[in-house]
Amino acid sequence: MEQTLVYQNDAARELTGLVREEQKRHTEEMDIAIDRFCERMAYISTRSVERGANPDELLIVLTKAIMDLERESVEFERQVNYDPSAIKEIRTHLRKRTEQIFAESYFHHARVWPQGYPGDYKMIEFLYRNAPISQGVGHYLDRYFLATTLSTAVRERKETLRALIKAELDARSEPRVLDIACGSCREVFELAPEIIRSGAHIACLDLDADALAFSANRMKHAGIPDEQLDFRQYNALRMVSHERNVREFGMQDVIYSVGFFDYLDDAVLVRLLSSLERLLLPGGVLIASFKDSRAYRSFDTSWLLDWDAFYRRRVEDMWTLLDNAGFDRDRITTRREPSGVILFFSVKK
Repeated sequence: MEQTLVYQNDAARELTGLVREEQKRHTEEMDIAIDRFCERMAYISTRSVERGANPDELLIVLTKAIMDLERESVEFERQVNYDPSAIKEIRTHLRKRTEQIFAESYFHHARVWPQGYPGDYKMIEFLYRNAPISQGVGHYLDRYFLATTLSTAVRERKETLRALIKAELDARSEPRVLDIACGSCREVFELAPEIIRSGAHIACLDLDADALAFSANRMKHAGIPDEQLDFRQYNALRMVSHERNVREFGMQDVIYSVGFFDYLDDAVLVRLLSSLERLLLPGGVLIASFKDSRAYRSFDTSWLLDWDAFYRRRVEDMWTLLDNAGFDRDRITTRREPSGVILFFSVKK
């Protein structure tokens, strides 16, 4: 019996050693792919300052380099059997090796999180403006990321949200509106005429004081009377208590949030959604958006950048959340923004 155990232990150690050697080989292959990527970025950096360089051709070179690296990453994930620790380790290594390159692009912002969290108002505003501002290889990285499916979806999300909010303002008189995790409040600024005409009171909540200051300063140029706007620093995670919500904000006609819910786990989100729906007046509407994980590639955000803290939910996962929050499906309407990535749910009270 003891001899059998010895053989089994030896076999287990041998297998473990083989697995480690195999993983080491896959890591070395990935490192070679990163070398090739860095060489191509260096080529773009050199060519970008040469007279007569064709910007569109250089963008094609950069795009192909990223696609080749993505193909290698997909193969690496398969080879290590989708081991989270191995994938995390190689991603960290990739970012370290390419730090100097990405530091030339504004999208470096999505690696270092200067506001302390991913997807802050500065990054979202940059996506809205949709204009590269960097030089050298950074210029081409700006152009590449601004053209990705997710970046396009964020811009289309704003347009779709604006249309949804405008319809609610047009149908109501002096509505009370609650914007949760408001960020730069771009849709509020762009809806200034409708807000003024409807007499709406809009409370804009965010934990980021800089985002609130930015938004408040912008509103000075929108012409919206001060009494119609309320900018408030508040942790939205506290809004799971209906009694506290009523005390803090009062009942609302429209409650909405875009982007924020993608970062919350299911248990917290179910409680939050249920509490927010209870805060609606009769006839009120809760508007929420989610990214459809089947409709976009995750390589750009999870490998090249460090912007993958959001949950990758499928449409059926979203419906399960709403079911668990106690919403009747016949009170819910849906709408996708034009890129097809982001799905809006409007829940009627």
